Amino acid sequence: MIEARFHESIDDIPAAKWDALRPDDNPFLSHAFLAGLERTGCIRPDWGWQAHHLGLYRNSELIAAAPLYLKGNSHGEFVFDWSWASAWERAGGDYYPKLLNAVPYSPVTGPRLLVGRDPAQAPALRESLVQAMQQQTERLQLSSIHANFLSDADLAAFKGDWMARSDVQFHWHNRDYADFEAFLAALNHKKRKNIRHERQRVARHGLHIGMYGGADLDARSWLRVHALYASTFDAKGNHAALTEAFFQYLRKELGNTVQLALAKQGEDIVAMALLLRSATTLYGRYWGASVDLPDLHFELCYYQGIEYAIAHGLQHFEPGAQGEHKLARGFLPVRTYSRHYLLHEGFRSAVGRALAQEREGVDAYAEELLDHSPYAKP
Repeated sequence: MIEARFHESIDDIPAAKWDALRPDDNPFLSHAFLAGLERTGCIRPDWGWQAHHLGLYRNSELIAAAPLYLKGNSHGEFVFDWSWASAWERAGGDYYPKLLNAVPYSPVTGPRLLVGRDPAQAPALRESLVQAMQQQTERLQLSSIHANFLSDADLAAFKGDWMARSDVQFHWHNRDYADFEAFLAALNHKKRKNIRHERQRVARHGLHIGMYGGADLDARSWLRVHALYASTFDAKGNHAALTEAFFQYLRKELGNTVQLALAKQGEDIVAMALLLRSATTLYGRYWGASVDLPDLHFELCYYQGIEYAIAHGLQHFEPGAQGEHKLARGFLPVRTYSRHYLLHEGFRSAVGRALAQEREGVDAYAEELLDHSPYAKP
């Protein structure tokens, strides 16, 4: 018999047991990353987040798991359902809380159904996790479940009344480039010339620019990095959900899994891009600057990351959500996938019709982007 249990803290699950279920070293699915969010005040009910992690147990042994949250709003998800919430509440329903299968504040594709590495058992365990989510949603009479930024391996488990949604991000792919110049040589002349011009203009700012491992920076430097991160959100009138304590936690617990592209003026850090890495992929996450200098954002968020990926043999660089401007800088369109389960049949039908129209637009957009590749034609 398999028993489903829901946990109000990921620390209820031993780190080694959780991590043993991951198919790879995607840092966002690590126990350390998810626990850090909870321990340092980034996951809290008054911000719309309550941990509700799912574990499947056989004879008290954890055999599968999923990161789950009860959400009191739709902030920090990057798959937007505000219009669904508004429509359901206008009809007299309560859209929140809902159930979310995702990594908080992270529009990063990866496994959401953690089932270990036995290919014979994986499909059945994934389906059992999804069934347990549905049963819990019905038991608690929630409006919906949302599974965001799913890996290809997870998609088949979300079947039946689950609705499909897709979007586009821009990712860089390493074609075994020897160095940054070899990458530039693969681009068409116009894009290659533009990137060189941007980098030359940044060089004239007179800043010292480089990549640093998270463990190589002291607590004071990390304090400055967090201040720059928070200032970016403040400038746009948004809420900086990651706390100073979480940034210090990254330094201590994730070390050089975190990479920082820094611009320094003397000893002062004036701009930064925060990234995480796995064995194969670099993930761009946050940017912040106390100076407004042309092209500095492109240098720290894109070109430093590409150079790092080439130097360390990483196959992919995912710089974050959205941004058509990435296409001109060597990043190609990639589809991302989410699945959605609405408990009420009539509401599900109405949203399904809207998604069919949305899907046509996203498909056309993705196809159009492919006609504007920055790479030279063979």
